[in-house]
Amino acid sequence: QVTLVESGGGLVQPGGSLRLSCAVTGSIFEIYSMAWYRQAPGKQRDLVATIGTLGHPNYADSVKGRFTISRDNADNTLYLQMDSLKPEDTATYFCWARTRTDTGTIERWGQGTQVTISA
Repeated sequence: QVTLVESGGGLVQPGGSLRLSCAVTGSIFEIYSMAWYRQAPGKQRDLVATIGTLGHPNYADSVKGRFTISRDNADNTLYLQMDSLKPEDTATYFCWARTRTDTGTIERWGQGTQVTISA
């Protein structure tokens, strides 16, 4: 059983910052790729950023230069530092991970955390 739990969402004003966390727990041998996605009401779920096992990040064009994805392999935790937030960043943010367990390679989603950018 692998579980992802996000935290850190909330309401901030435009230009503000938030830091999201995603804790991965369970019978995990290794965590491969990890990622953050977001979904605004009535829209599809979009990729925000990804990070591989060695920590190399990739970002959606809409967040480049404002968001930073990182991971702590010792604690099995994924982070997303979000700066210079804009109203269009408002969405539910989901973390995702591909892990190696005793039953093979599996992918899991977290339950999501709400981020609202509003004055």
